[in-house]
Amino acid sequence: MRCLKSEPADSCYQVKPECKDVPATRFKIKPGRTLSVRKWLAAFSPSGQLDIRKTLNRIHRGGIHPSIRGEVWEFLLGCYDPMSTFEERKRIRQHRRAQYARWKKECSEMFPADGSRKHITEDRNAKSTEGNGPLDMKVTKWLLTLHQIGLDVKRTDRNLVFYEKQENVSKLWDVLSVYAWIDMDVGYCQGMSDLCSPMIIVLEHEADAFWCFERLMRRLRGNFRCTETSIGVVTQLNHLATVTQVINPKLHRHFETLGGGHYLFAVRMLMVLFRREFSFCDSLYLWEMMWALEYDPDSFFLYEQLELTMEKSKGAKGKPKSTRWCGKYERENMKIKSSGEPLPISVFLVAKVLKDNSSVLLHKARGLDDVVKIVNDLTGNLNAKKACIGALKLHKKYLRKELLDIETFSFDFAIPG
Repeated sequence: MRCLKSEPADSCYQVKPECKDVPATRFKIKPGRTLSVRKWLAAFSPSGQLDIRKTLNRIHRGGIHPSIRGEVWEFLLGCYDPMSTFEERKRIRQHRRAQYARWKKECSEMFPADGSRKHITEDRNAKSTEGNGPLDMKVTKWLLTLHQIGLDVKRTDRNLVFYEKQENVSKLWDVLSVYAWIDMDVGYCQGMSDLCSPMIIVLEHEADAFWCFERLMRRLRGNFRCTETSIGVVTQLNHLATVTQVINPKLHRHFETLGGGHYLFAVRMLMVLFRREFSFCDSLYLWEMMWALEYDPDSFFLYEQLELTMEKSKGAKGKPKSTRWCGKYERENMKIKSSGEPLPISVFLVAKVLKDNSSVLLHKARGLDDVVKIVNDLTGNLNAKKACIGALKLHKKYLRKELLDIETFSFDFAIPG
């Protein structure tokens, strides 16, 4: 969705007049800080290679102008190598659009309807694919997800004028249904529509929105992998408990006393990346700052098998390896050798929110219901930039503690008692 350079940020994401309880955005376009159209275009070489370091620094300071948000997100999420050329990205984009069209055609043949997709009954789906082969089982499993997709699409960001157009609702339905088909291990779970909706809004072409969503899910799909006995996000909840125990042990003990030591009250914040705690515009601002802070070119391309062989132009350098190409948060992670994967910044964002509200939680929460209410009441009262700055500070504090523990262990191990 495009907006004029002079328009306020939230004018790009118009709210229906009848929706009176929607929090107003705090994000302001700040000349000299926000990544503008002019600065964005100037960041490319004549052949199309992007100076990602300068771009990240600008996003850290003031986010991205809404009119270029979609194309910048494609780089932040790893859809394109910043060292690729205009011509290489054009070929990749064409190939990906064609691939998405093929997948969408497969889905249409299994369930012939347009993106409006009326509510689907599970009985009808199951009966329509009776069979014994693995393909029949795969199709049945996919068809059963369409019912939940249909329910969620109807209520996702319904306060926005954008979704008054049925064609936009159809795009959201189609992207989610195609993703559920190609990633059968995860399929579709509640919350994924909240993550996908902004992609539909900021990227005009449906296929491009799909690939941005697919790259985002590479980061988050572990949160949605559930079994009969556990939810995928439990790993991050455990990390949150560990971080809170280090930086605010009193609050952690209070949660344990209330029976909330598993931090299930924070599931929503981690699952949908604060979409419910911030206004729509502010949540996008928060996301792009998070992605810029966590940016690591190696993490995108080590496992990435590009659909097309990228032929580098003569004299072009390979993928950047220096830490200066990484985001600020990622550079801090690289300073310490850890036995496990770096924690996502979202864990520290939640820890920061809990820390800032620790006084209320300690004095007013007498049960888990109170904790949930206090956390839910934060909606619309959070500042995206302050949250990121606070998360970075907590991250440094946590890393110092982790490094101290490692050094203490090494010292104790080396010198017999």
